[in-house]
Amino acid sequence: MPTFFHVVCPGCHAVNRLPADRLDGSGACGKCHANLFSGQPVDLDESGFHKHIGRSDLPIVVDFWAPWCSPCRMMAPEFEEVARRLEPRYRFVKINTEEARNLASRFGIRSIPTLAIFHGGKEVVRQAGAMKAGDMIRWIETNSRSWNEKTSS
Repeated sequence: MPTFFHVVCPGCHAVNRLPADRLDGSGACGKCHANLFSGQPVDLDESGFHKHIGRSDLPIVVDFWAPWCSPCRMMAPEFEEVARRLEPRYRFVKINTEEARNLASRFGIRSIPTLAIFHGGKEVVRQAGAMKAGDMIRWIETNSRSWNEKTSS
């Protein structure tokens, strides 16, 4: 019996049921036919954020940032590199805190950039401050291991 994952389309935000063997990056959206995985971070507004966090079975790595933030702009290519390397095991999204002030307030974002990992609709871990790609990958994989162990026990 195949295992299925719910994956939210980065374009139209439709929820897709994808067999585990299609989590190789080759899936297409059943509604808009766009690729479900592009290896690029997805810019989300508040409603898109809630859809991805609440309906995706993939862990979601969120970059809370602002356009005026120099460290945010310096980290952006690093975040893009990590998305290229780790997707489709994770979905990478960007939240502009200037445009999504309610989200920034709701999650108590006081320093930017702030990275957070969400899984199962809940925030699992966060880290404030800019990181290089290698450090970001280590942080994501280390924290994913620790919460995956907690949820499987």
